[in-house]
Amino acid sequence: MSNLAYKYDASYELIDGRTYMMARPSVNHTRIERNIVGLFNRYLKGKTCESFNETDVYFSEEDNFVPDVIIVCNPDIVEDNGIYGTPDLVVEVASPSTARRDRMEKFYAYERYGVKEYWIVSPGDKSVEVYLLKDGKFVLDDVYPIYKDYEWDKLTDEEKAEVKFAIKVSLYDDFEVSLADIFEDVK
Repeated sequence: MSNLAYKYDASYELIDGRTYMMARPSVNHTRIERNIVGLFNRYLKGKTCESFNETDVYFSEEDNFVPDVIIVCNPDIVEDNGIYGTPDLVVEVASPSTARRDRMEKFYAYERYGVKEYWIVSPGDKSVEVYLLKDGKFVLDDVYPIYKDYEWDKLTDEEKAEVKFAIKVSLYDDFEVSLADIFEDVK
């Protein structure tokens, strides 16, 4: 393979029968993905659910996604070459080229296929939007930001008291993920 071919090597996703090329992720994207996978793996060790990253998820012949991170609790849908069915939790780390698709086409597809929990991670503003599936529709559970010092200083004491520093994962009663850990080493 020539250097030029390697430079432009990309994977793709199939959404509603349309092919979307996926560019290689940025360093911060990779750091966030690595951090989340590590946090998920530590918690899930010895449990039924399992986490994966950059794994093909086959919902149908028209929908083949490669989410950044997923949790699957049904081992029957895990095959050697991908996941054949619906993950329980999906995490997408948004980038300028994918943010619209993560919030539109993929959002509605994940909802349609019954993903129980969907996270959209924004590296630029260091925040996580968490959606939970209720009655077949995604409902915004919360937005979890990391505040810059000047933003924190502008909050009232009441607002500061309401700030959450960890995301409670809906799949287990005692599963929480720290925002500081998700964004560790992210510039």
